[in-house]
Amino acid sequence: MGLKRLLLRYYPPGIMLEYVQDGEPKTKSIDLLNLRPDTDAIALVEEIQRGEPLITASYKEHVIHLVRRLQEKLGEKEDHMFHLFKILRAHILPLTNVAFNKSGSCFITGSYDRTCKVWDTESGEELRTLEGHRNVVYAIAFNNPYGDKIATGSFDKTCKLWSTETGECYYTFRGHSAEVVCVSFNLQSTLVATGSMDTTAKLWDIEKGEEVVTLSGHSAEIITLSFNTTGDKIITGSFDHTVAVWDVGTGRMLHNLVGHQGEISNAQFNWDCSLIVTGSMDKTCMLWNAMTGTHIATLTGHSEEILDVCFDYAGQRIATCSVDGSARVYDAETQKCIAKLEGHSSEISKICFNPKGNRILTASSDKTARLWDAATGQCLQVLGGHTDEIFSCAFNYSGNIIITGSKDNTCRIWH
Repeated sequence: MGLKRLLLRYYPPGIMLEYVQDGEPKTKSIDLLNLRPDTDAIALVEEIQRGEPLITASYKEHVIHLVRRLQEKLGEKEDHMFHLFKILRAHILPLTNVAFNKSGSCFITGSYDRTCKVWDTESGEELRTLEGHRNVVYAIAFNNPYGDKIATGSFDKTCKLWSTETGECYYTFRGHSAEVVCVSFNLQSTLVATGSMDTTAKLWDIEKGEEVVTLSGHSAEIITLSFNTTGDKIITGSFDHTVAVWDVGTGRMLHNLVGHQGEISNAQFNWDCSLIVTGSMDKTCMLWNAMTGTHIATLTGHSEEILDVCFDYAGQRIATCSVDGSARVYDAETQKCIAKLEGHSSEISKICFNPKGNRILTASSDKTARLWDAATGQCLQVLGGHTDEIFSCAFNYSGNIIITGSKDNTCRIWH
Protein backbone atom coordinates (compact mmCIF):
# COMPACT_ATOMS: atom_id res chain seq x y z
CA MET A 1 0.00 0.00 0.00
CA GLY A 2 1.40 3.37 -0.98
CA LEU A 3 0.05 6.85 -0.35
CA LYS A 4 -0.19 8.86 -3.57
CA ARG A 5 -1.48 12.20 -2.34
CA LEU A 6 -3.39 14.06 0.37
CA LEU A 7 -6.33 16.37 -0.31
CA LEU A 8 -8.12 18.87 1.89
CA ARG A 9 -11.85 18.63 2.44
CA TYR A 10 -13.20 21.83 3.96
CA TYR A 11 -16.79 20.77 4.64
CA PRO A 12 -17.03 18.84 6.85
CA PRO A 13 -13.36 19.19 7.91
CA GLY A 14 -11.23 16.26 6.85
CA ILE A 15 -8.30 14.96 4.85
CA MET A 16 -8.72 12.65 1.86
CA LEU A 17 -6.07 10.01 1.24
CA GLU A 18 -5.47 8.71 -2.28
CA TYR A 19 -3.45 5.49 -2.21
CA VAL A 20 -2.72 2.34 -4.19
CA GLN A 21 -3.58 -1.11 -2.85
CA ASP A 22 -2.80 -4.24 -4.93
CA GLY A 23 -2.36 -2.00 -7.97
CA GLU A 24 -5.84 -0.46 -7.52
CA PRO A 25 -6.31 3.28 -6.82
CA LYS A 26 -8.35 3.84 -3.64
CA THR A 27 -9.48 6.74 -1.48
CA LYS A 28 -10.37 7.06 2.16
CA SER A 29 -11.08 9.98 4.42
CA ILE A 30 -9.95 11.03 7.87
CA ASP A 31 -12.89 12.95 9.34
CA LEU A 32 -11.95 15.80 11.67
CA LEU A 33 -15.47 16.71 12.71
CA ASN A 34 -14.42 18.07 16.12
CA LEU A 35 -11.57 20.22 14.83
CA ARG A 36 -11.50 23.74 16.30
CA PRO A 37 -9.28 26.76 15.52
CA ASP A 38 -7.51 26.22 18.89
CA THR A 39 -6.99 22.42 18.59
CA ASP A 40 -3.34 21.38 19.07
CA ALA A 41 -2.48 20.44 15.47
CA ILE A 42 0.71 18.53 16.30
CA ALA A 43 -0.94 16.39 18.99
CA LEU A 44 -3.89 15.73 16.65
CA VAL A 45 -1.63 14.59 13.81
CA GLU A 46 0.32 12.31 16.15
CA GLU A 47 -3.00 10.77 17.17
CA ILE A 48 -3.98 10.36 13.49
CA GLN A 49 -0.62 8.67 12.78
CA ARG A 50 -1.23 6.11 15.51
CA GLY A 51 -4.45 5.04 13.80
CA GLU A 52 -3.49 5.43 10.13
CA PRO A 53 -0.46 3.47 8.86
CA LEU A 54 -0.53 5.30 5.48
CA ILE A 55 0.59 8.51 7.20
CA THR A 56 4.23 7.73 7.82
CA ALA A 57 6.75 9.99 9.55
CA SER A 58 7.74 11.60 6.23
CA TYR A 59 4.18 12.90 5.81
CA LYS A 60 3.82 14.32 9.31
CA GLU A 61 4.80 17.93 8.54
CA HIS A 62 2.58 18.03 5.46
CA VAL A 63 -0.44 16.74 7.42
CA ILE A 64 0.18 19.32 10.17
CA HIS A 65 0.19 21.99 7.43
CA LEU A 66 -3.15 20.68 6.06
CA VAL A 67 -4.73 20.63 9.53
CA ARG A 68 -3.63 24.23 10.11
CA ARG A 69 -5.17 25.25 6.78
CA LEU A 70 -8.45 23.69 7.89
CA GLN A 71 -8.17 25.57 11.19
CA GLU A 72 -7.62 28.85 9.34
CA LYS A 73 -10.79 28.21 7.32
CA LEU A 74 -12.75 27.42 10.49
CA GLY A 75 -11.45 30.55 12.17
CA GLU A 76 -12.30 32.97 9.37
CA LYS A 77 -14.60 35.76 10.51
CA GLU A 78 -17.79 36.00 8.54
CA ASP A 79 -19.78 39.16 8.04
CA HIS A 80 -20.88 38.45 4.48
CA MET A 81 -24.07 40.26 3.55
CA PHE A 82 -25.96 38.92 0.55
CA HIS A 83 -27.21 41.14 -2.26
CA LEU A 84 -29.69 40.33 -4.97
CA PHE A 85 -27.71 39.43 -8.08
CA LYS A 86 -30.38 38.27 -10.50
CA ILE A 87 -34.08 37.48 -10.81
CA LEU A 88 -34.85 34.58 -13.14
CA ARG A 89 -38.33 34.13 -14.51
CA ALA A 90 -37.57 30.51 -14.87
CA HIS A 91 -40.70 28.78 -16.17
CA ILE A 92 -44.15 29.68 -17.52
CA LEU A 93 -45.85 27.42 -14.94
CA PRO A 94 -45.03 27.14 -11.21
CA LEU A 95 -41.66 25.95 -10.00
CA THR A 96 -41.46 22.78 -7.91
CA ASN A 97 -37.82 22.68 -6.80
CA VAL A 98 -34.32 24.13 -7.12
CA ALA A 99 -30.92 22.46 -6.57
CA PHE A 100 -27.23 23.40 -6.90
CA ASN A 101 -24.38 21.30 -8.20
CA LYS A 102 -21.57 20.96 -5.66
CA SER A 103 -19.49 23.97 -6.68
CA GLY A 104 -22.59 26.10 -7.20
CA SER A 105 -21.52 26.89 -10.77
CA CYS A 106 -24.92 25.79 -12.04
CA PHE A 107 -28.33 24.94 -10.67
CA ILE A 108 -31.52 23.29 -11.84
CA THR A 109 -35.23 24.12 -11.59
CA GLY A 110 -38.18 21.75 -11.91
CA SER A 111 -41.63 22.89 -12.95
CA TYR A 112 -45.27 22.14 -13.62
CA ASP A 113 -44.42 22.90 -17.28
CA ARG A 114 -43.00 19.32 -17.45
CA THR A 115 -39.38 20.44 -17.85
CA CYS A 116 -36.22 20.83 -15.84
CA LYS A 117 -33.93 23.74 -16.73
CA VAL A 118 -30.19 24.04 -16.15
CA TRP A 119 -28.84 27.51 -15.31
CA ASP A 120 -25.42 29.12 -15.12
CA THR A 121 -25.18 30.71 -11.66
CA GLU A 122 -22.56 33.29 -12.58
CA SER A 123 -24.43 34.80 -15.52
CA GLY A 124 -27.99 33.73 -14.73
CA GLU A 125 -28.23 32.36 -18.29
CA GLU A 126 -30.32 29.31 -19.13
CA LEU A 127 -27.95 26.59 -20.35
CA ARG A 128 -30.48 23.99 -21.47
CA THR A 129 -33.97 22.63 -21.04
CA LEU A 130 -34.51 18.95 -20.24
CA GLU A 131 -37.71 17.97 -22.04
CA GLY A 132 -39.47 14.62 -22.26
CA HIS A 133 -41.62 14.11 -19.17
CA ARG A 134 -45.37 13.92 -19.73
CA ASN A 135 -46.37 15.51 -16.46
CA VAL A 136 -45.08 17.77 -13.65
CA VAL A 137 -41.32 17.51 -12.93
CA TYR A 138 -41.48 17.43 -9.15
CA ALA A 139 -38.18 16.08 -7.81
CA ILE A 140 -34.73 17.01 -9.13
CA ALA A 141 -31.17 16.21 -8.09
CA PHE A 142 -27.54 16.42 -9.23
CA ASN A 143 -25.20 13.46 -8.64
CA ASN A 144 -23.01 15.58 -6.36
CA PRO A 145 -20.08 15.78 -5.80
CA TYR A 146 -19.61 15.00 -9.54
CA GLY A 147 -22.49 17.02 -10.96
CA ASP A 148 -22.29 15.51 -14.44
CA LYS A 149 -25.72 13.86 -14.19
CA ILE A 150 -29.21 15.03 -13.26
CA ALA A 151 -32.18 12.94 -12.13
CA THR A 152 -35.76 14.16 -12.54
CA GLY A 153 -38.79 12.52 -10.90
CA SER A 154 -42.21 13.20 -12.38
CA PHE A 155 -45.92 12.83 -11.82
CA ASP A 156 -45.79 10.76 -15.04
CA LYS A 157 -44.53 7.90 -12.74
CA THR A 158 -41.03 7.87 -14.27
CA CYS A 159 -37.57 9.12 -13.40
CA LYS A 160 -35.19 10.28 -16.10
CA LEU A 161 -31.38 10.41 -16.00
CA TRP A 162 -29.75 13.21 -18.00
CA SER A 163 -26.32 14.48 -18.98
CA THR A 164 -25.69 17.89 -17.38
CA GLU A 165 -23.28 18.77 -20.19
CA THR A 166 -25.38 17.91 -23.25
CA GLY A 167 -28.93 17.55 -21.92
CA GLU A 168 -29.12 14.06 -23.45
CA CYS A 169 -31.53 11.68 -21.67
CA TYR A 170 -29.54 8.55 -20.84
CA TYR A 171 -32.39 6.48 -19.39
CA THR A 172 -36.05 6.62 -18.46
CA PHE A 173 -36.69 4.52 -15.35
CA ARG A 174 -40.16 2.94 -15.51
CA GLY A 175 -41.76 0.74 -12.85
CA HIS A 176 -43.57 2.93 -10.33
CA SER A 177 -47.38 2.81 -10.46
CA ALA A 178 -47.88 6.37 -9.14
CA GLU A 179 -46.14 9.79 -9.04
CA VAL A 180 -42.41 9.92 -8.31
CA VAL A 181 -42.01 12.62 -5.62
CA CYS A 182 -38.42 12.26 -4.39
CA VAL A 183 -35.10 11.33 -6.00
CA SER A 184 -31.61 11.03 -4.60
CA PHE A 185 -28.19 9.81 -5.77
CA ASN A 186 -25.74 7.98 -3.53
CA LEU A 187 -22.47 9.91 -3.00
CA GLN A 188 -20.62 7.25 -4.98
CA SER A 189 -22.83 8.10 -8.00
CA THR A 190 -23.58 4.47 -8.83
CA LEU A 191 -27.26 4.47 -7.85
CA VAL A 192 -30.26 6.76 -8.00
CA ALA A 193 -33.20 6.19 -5.64
CA THR A 194 -36.80 7.12 -6.39
CA GLY A 195 -39.66 7.40 -3.89
CA SER A 196 -43.26 7.26 -4.99
CA MET A 197 -46.87 7.77 -4.01
CA ASP A 198 -47.22 4.01 -4.75
CA THR A 199 -45.66 3.37 -1.24
CA THR A 200 -42.41 1.95 -2.65
CA ALA A 201 -38.91 3.20 -3.35
CA LYS A 202 -36.69 1.80 -6.08
CA LEU A 203 -32.92 1.79 -6.58
CA TRP A 204 -31.63 2.08 -10.15
CA ASP A 205 -28.18 1.33 -11.58
CA ILE A 206 -26.88 4.49 -13.27
CA GLU A 207 -24.46 2.71 -15.63
CA LYS A 208 -26.80 -0.07 -16.81
CA GLY A 209 -30.04 1.89 -16.54
CA GLU A 210 -31.73 -1.01 -14.76
CA GLU A 211 -33.77 -1.40 -11.59
CA VAL A 212 -31.64 -2.97 -8.84
CA VAL A 213 -34.24 -3.49 -6.14
CA THR A 214 -37.66 -2.36 -4.92
CA LEU A 215 -37.99 -1.31 -1.28
CA SER A 216 -41.46 -2.46 -0.17
CA GLY A 217 -42.79 -2.20 3.36
CA HIS A 218 -44.46 1.17 3.84
CA SER A 219 -48.26 1.35 3.98
CA ALA A 220 -48.54 4.89 2.61
CA GLU A 221 -46.79 7.32 0.25
CA ILE A 222 -43.01 7.79 0.49
CA ILE A 223 -42.16 11.49 0.47
CA THR A 224 -38.50 11.63 1.42
CA LEU A 225 -35.43 9.44 0.96
CA SER A 226 -31.76 9.82 1.72
CA PHE A 227 -28.59 7.70 1.39
CA ASN A 228 -25.93 7.72 4.09
CA THR A 229 -22.46 8.94 3.08
CA THR A 230 -20.96 5.45 2.77
CA GLY A 231 -23.82 4.42 0.48
CA ASP A 232 -24.63 1.12 2.20
CA LYS A 233 -27.92 2.31 3.73
CA ILE A 234 -30.88 4.41 2.66
CA ILE A 235 -33.79 5.78 4.67
CA THR A 236 -37.34 6.38 3.47
CA GLY A 237 -39.90 8.56 5.24
CA SER A 238 -43.60 7.98 4.72
CA PHE A 239 -47.09 9.30 5.36
CA ASP A 240 -47.55 6.07 7.39
CA HIS A 241 -45.75 7.92 10.26
CA THR A 242 -42.62 5.73 10.04
CA VAL A 243 -39.10 5.91 8.64
CA ALA A 244 -37.50 2.72 7.33
CA VAL A 245 -33.76 1.99 7.21
CA TRP A 246 -32.79 -0.29 4.32
CA ASP A 247 -29.70 -2.26 3.33
CA VAL A 248 -28.76 -0.97 -0.13
CA GLY A 249 -27.05 -4.21 -1.18
CA THR A 250 -29.97 -6.54 -0.43
CA GLY A 251 -32.99 -4.21 -0.29
CA ARG A 252 -33.81 -5.68 3.12
CA MET A 253 -35.46 -3.46 5.75
CA LEU A 254 -33.00 -3.26 8.67
CA HIS A 255 -35.05 -1.09 11.02
CA ASN A 256 -38.48 0.49 11.12
CA LEU A 257 -38.36 3.70 13.15
CA VAL A 258 -41.75 3.79 14.87
CA GLY A 259 -42.72 6.56 17.28
CA HIS A 260 -44.06 9.55 15.39
CA GLN A 261 -47.81 10.20 15.65
CA GLY A 262 -48.05 12.04 12.34
CA GLU A 263 -46.83 12.05 8.74
CA ILE A 264 -43.05 12.29 8.24
CA SER A 265 -41.84 15.54 6.65
CA ASN A 266 -38.13 14.77 6.33
CA ALA A 267 -35.41 12.34 7.45
CA GLN A 268 -31.61 12.55 7.22
CA PHE A 269 -28.43 10.74 8.22
CA ASN A 270 -25.62 12.70 9.82
CA TRP A 271 -22.19 12.72 8.13
CA ASP A 272 -20.61 9.81 10.02
CA CYS A 273 -23.76 7.68 9.53
CA SER A 274 -24.27 7.19 13.29
CA LEU A 275 -27.50 9.18 13.70
CA ILE A 276 -30.80 9.70 11.90
CA VAL A 277 -33.03 12.71 12.46
CA THR A 278 -36.74 12.69 11.57
CA GLY A 279 -39.29 15.52 11.48
CA SER A 280 -43.02 15.01 11.62
CA MET A 281 -46.43 16.62 11.41
CA ASP A 282 -46.82 15.57 15.08
CA LYS A 283 -44.82 18.75 15.99
CA THR A 284 -41.76 16.77 17.11
CA CYS A 285 -38.36 15.85 15.79
CA MET A 286 -36.79 12.52 16.80
CA LEU A 287 -33.19 11.37 16.96
CA TRP A 288 -32.34 7.70 16.34
CA ASN A 289 -29.29 5.45 16.50
CA ALA A 290 -28.65 4.56 12.84
CA MET A 291 -26.89 1.28 13.66
CA THR A 292 -29.51 -0.19 16.02
CA GLY A 293 -32.63 1.74 15.02
CA THR A 294 -33.26 2.68 18.66
CA HIS A 295 -34.89 5.97 19.66
CA ILE A 296 -32.42 8.33 21.37
CA ALA A 297 -34.49 11.45 22.03
CA THR A 298 -37.57 13.45 21.09
CA LEU A 299 -36.87 17.13 20.44
CA THR A 300 -39.89 19.20 21.40
CA GLY A 301 -40.71 22.90 21.50
CA HIS A 302 -42.61 23.62 18.29
CA SER A 303 -46.32 24.36 18.66
CA GLU A 304 -47.24 23.28 15.12
CA GLU A 305 -46.18 20.72 12.49
CA ILE A 306 -42.47 20.40 11.66
CA LEU A 307 -41.99 20.88 7.91
CA ASP A 308 -38.23 20.37 7.58
CA VAL A 309 -35.26 19.12 9.58
CA CYS A 310 -31.54 18.85 8.81
CA PHE A 311 -28.08 18.23 10.25
CA ASP A 312 -25.17 20.58 9.71
CA TYR A 313 -22.34 19.14 7.56
CA ALA A 314 -20.42 17.84 10.58
CA GLY A 315 -23.54 16.25 12.08
CA GLN A 316 -23.21 18.10 15.38
CA ARG A 317 -26.27 20.34 15.20
CA ILE A 318 -29.86 19.79 14.12
CA ALA A 319 -32.16 22.50 12.76
CA THR A 320 -35.95 22.27 12.59
CA CYS A 321 -38.58 24.57 11.12
CA SER A 322 -42.31 24.66 11.59
CA VAL A 323 -45.75 25.89 10.61
CA ASP A 324 -45.52 27.95 13.85
CA GLY A 325 -43.17 30.37 12.00
CA SER A 326 -40.11 29.57 14.11
CA ALA A 327 -37.00 27.47 13.68
CA ARG A 328 -34.86 25.82 16.33
CA VAL A 329 -31.29 24.59 16.64
CA TYR A 330 -30.42 21.60 18.83
CA ASP A 331 -27.12 20.10 19.91
CA ALA A 332 -27.05 16.55 18.49
CA GLU A 333 -25.02 15.23 21.42
CA THR A 334 -26.89 16.79 24.35
CA GLN A 335 -30.24 17.16 22.49
CA LYS A 336 -30.63 20.59 24.12
CA CYS A 337 -32.17 23.50 22.22
CA ILE A 338 -29.35 26.02 21.75
CA ALA A 339 -31.14 28.67 19.68
CA LYS A 340 -34.62 29.77 18.68
CA LEU A 341 -34.97 31.57 15.35
CA GLU A 342 -37.94 33.90 15.59
CA GLY A 343 -38.94 36.62 13.13
CA HIS A 344 -40.87 35.07 10.24
CA SER A 345 -44.56 36.01 10.26
CA SER A 346 -45.73 32.75 8.70
CA GLU A 347 -44.78 29.09 8.30
CA ILE A 348 -41.21 28.07 7.41
CA SER A 349 -41.10 25.23 4.90
CA LYS A 350 -37.35 24.85 4.33
CA ILE A 351 -34.22 25.11 6.46
CA CYS A 352 -30.53 24.47 5.77
CA PHE A 353 -27.07 25.17 7.21
CA ASN A 354 -24.28 26.74 5.22
CA PRO A 355 -21.40 24.27 4.67
CA LYS A 356 -19.38 25.79 7.51
CA GLY A 357 -22.29 25.31 9.90
CA ASN A 358 -22.33 28.82 11.40
CA ARG A 359 -25.24 30.18 9.33
CA ILE A 360 -28.79 28.97 8.77
CA LEU A 361 -31.09 29.84 5.88
CA THR A 362 -34.89 29.62 6.13
CA ALA A 363 -37.60 29.95 3.48
CA SER A 364 -41.08 31.07 4.46
CA SER A 365 -44.58 31.63 3.14
CA ASP A 366 -44.21 35.24 4.43
CA LYS A 367 -42.38 35.80 1.06
CA THR A 368 -38.95 36.21 2.68
CA ALA A 369 -35.90 34.07 3.28
CA ARG A 370 -33.80 34.81 6.35
CA LEU A 371 -30.17 34.31 7.27
CA TRP A 372 -29.44 33.49 10.93
CA ASP A 373 -26.47 33.04 13.24
CA ALA A 374 -26.58 29.30 14.05
CA ALA A 375 -25.05 29.75 17.51
CA THR A 376 -27.11 32.67 18.83
CA GLY A 377 -30.29 32.51 16.74
CA GLN A 378 -29.88 36.17 15.78
CA CYS A 379 -31.40 37.17 12.43
CA LEU A 380 -28.56 38.60 10.34
CA GLN A 381 -30.44 39.40 7.15
CA VAL A 382 -33.88 39.33 5.55
CA LEU A 383 -33.88 38.44 1.85
CA GLY A 384 -36.99 40.17 0.55
CA GLY A 385 -38.49 40.87 -2.86
CA HIS A 386 -40.37 37.70 -3.76
CA THR A 387 -44.09 38.38 -4.19
CA ASP A 388 -45.29 34.94 -3.05
CA GLU A 389 -44.35 32.09 -0.75
CA ILE A 390 -40.73 30.87 -0.88
CA PHE A 391 -40.60 27.07 -0.82
CA SER A 392 -36.96 26.38 -1.59
CA CYS A 393 -33.57 27.79 -0.59
CA ALA A 394 -29.99 26.56 -0.82
CA PHE A 395 -26.35 27.53 -0.31
CA ASN A 396 -23.58 26.64 -2.74
CA TYR A 397 -20.61 24.65 -1.37
CA SER A 398 -18.55 27.75 -0.58
CA GLY A 399 -21.48 29.31 1.25
CA ASN A 400 -21.20 32.61 -0.66
CA ILE A 401 -24.15 32.18 -3.03
CA ILE A 402 -27.79 31.60 -2.11
CA ILE A 403 -30.67 30.62 -4.35
CA THR A 404 -34.35 31.02 -3.46
CA GLY A 405 -37.34 29.60 -5.34
CA SER A 406 -40.84 31.00 -4.97
CA LYS A 407 -44.44 30.45 -5.99
CA ASP A 408 -44.13 33.85 -7.72
CA ASN A 409 -42.45 31.80 -10.45
CA THR A 410 -39.02 33.34 -10.02
CA CYS A 411 -35.70 32.19 -8.71
CA ARG A 412 -33.46 34.74 -7.09
CA ILE A 413 -29.69 34.44 -6.98
CA TRP A 414 -28.03 36.21 -4.05
CA HIS A 415 -24.29 36.94 -3.91
